[in-house]
Amino acid sequence: MPPAPASNGCSQQTRPAPKWAAPILPLPKSHNHCAEPLVCRLLILGVDMQRRAFITLFAGAAVARPLAARAQQTERMRRIGVLMSSAADDPEGQVRVTVFVQALQQLGWTDGRNMRIDVRWGAADADRYRKYAEELVALAPDVILATSSAALGPLQRATRTTPNVFVNVADPVGAGYVDSLARPGGNVTGFALFEYGIAGKWLELLKQIAPALTRAAVMRDPTISPGIGQWAVIQAMAPSMGVDLSLVNMRDASEIERDITAFARSSNGGLIVTASPLASQHRELIIRLAADLKVPAVYFERYFVTGGGLISYGPHMIDQYQRAASYVDRILKGEKPADLPVQAPTKYELAINLKTAKALDLTVPPSVLARADEVIE
Repeated sequence: MPPAPASNGCSQQTRPAPKWAAPILPLPKSHNHCAEPLVCRLLILGVDMQRRAFITLFAGAAVARPLAARAQQTERMRRIGVLMSSAADDPEGQVRVTVFVQALQQLGWTDGRNMRIDVRWGAADADRYRKYAEELVALAPDVILATSSAALGPLQRATRTTPNVFVNVADPVGAGYVDSLARPGGNVTGFALFEYGIAGKWLELLKQIAPALTRAAVMRDPTISPGIGQWAVIQAMAPSMGVDLSLVNMRDASEIERDITAFARSSNGGLIVTASPLASQHRELIIRLAADLKVPAVYFERYFVTGGGLISYGPHMIDQYQRAASYVDRILKGEKPADLPVQAPTKYELAINLKTAKALDLTVPPSVLARADEVIE
């Protein structure tokens, strides 16, 4: 039989302490039978002090909980819709959503705490744009981010009241999305992609990097207004540069492959890939065809060049998503889209892939290299 535990003369009753409380000293059953009255009195005093501390702590917590709950209730959860032009598995699209969310966080908005973000991926498909535009509007968001003309058009048809902030939209006035750049009016504002005049710069760069060029195929999406505007500028400029143009309307991968392959059968040709979600969606195919068929090509965005394309010139796209977060923040705080002027790009970048130039037996002029923001070797 195990030995009995040592006793100090007081019979004791042990109570387990709550995990969130300090350890409680053993409570004597009766201090009248204690062999050491002073020790027992001190024990009782300690218990009483701990009980009072516990009661104070409990009462404070009971008061604090309603206060915290009321504080949380005052910070209303806001809802933000995002209609992306790219597919959900597009790494570049994921980067842009991440940049947008991080910019919002810097302004005090955190997903799951005081805002909720609903993202839909259009994947350069007209039916998806229509479906997801209606779906986002039905969620009753406080504001929606539209990431191209292809996304903004369906959103405008779905709502004329929900605030929309756009990025990557060329000529928003000409397309009828806003009344003017300074005073947008209505429920739309945002950040313009570029003026159509930049399309002439693409032809100029292509001619500089491939001086023997006499023909150019212009790839565009005919279903959106920027496709028409960019083509018009290039068409007006081509005669002065001695370049004959062919128009390639992008609709699907098979049409793109067929038309580029047919164009490449004749010599001294090049490609101008104008800005559109459809071109971005099929960029890997276009880059591969240009490399396989030995056709120099100029693009509207740097990720074509980092993916193996020859040269690109256009606005800094990531910058637009960061700036868009500031307009979303201002709208969530009470400002109206009609009062926020449409802003033009503040950063442009020229990117050149020297490895691709070498594969095409092209020498990039020093004057073009000197202007480059990024050179891939």
